[in-house]
Amino acid sequence: MQPPNKDTNYQKLIENIGDAYQNSKKKATSAINTQMLEAYWEIGKYIIEFEQEGNLKAEYGKMLLENLSKELSLRYGSGFNRTNLTYMRLLYDKYPICGTLSHKFS
Repeated sequence: MQPPNKDTNYQKLIENIGDAYQNSKKKATSAINTQMLEAYWEIGKYIIEFEQEGNLKAEYGKMLLENLSKELSLRYGSGFNRTNLTYMRLLYDKYPICGTLSHKFS
């Protein structure tokens, strides 16, 4: 009998396990990315709704994003700098219907 590492059936077993692992890892990453994209869209929505206070146009000149950045970074860590919050806001502004996002960015 050959040692397991030389056996072609054993090598196929290793390949199958590796393929299953890699495929699941890709699917998990994709699911996480989709959820994060939806979260960023929702954060952008909250920011715009807060800024506009029911008006069609927002009042500019407020320090909202700067203040949010400081508060959210203290509570939740990195990822909430002013630039990222601006991008989240722009994401909602560009795609006001969330359902279209996953198709656009997949």
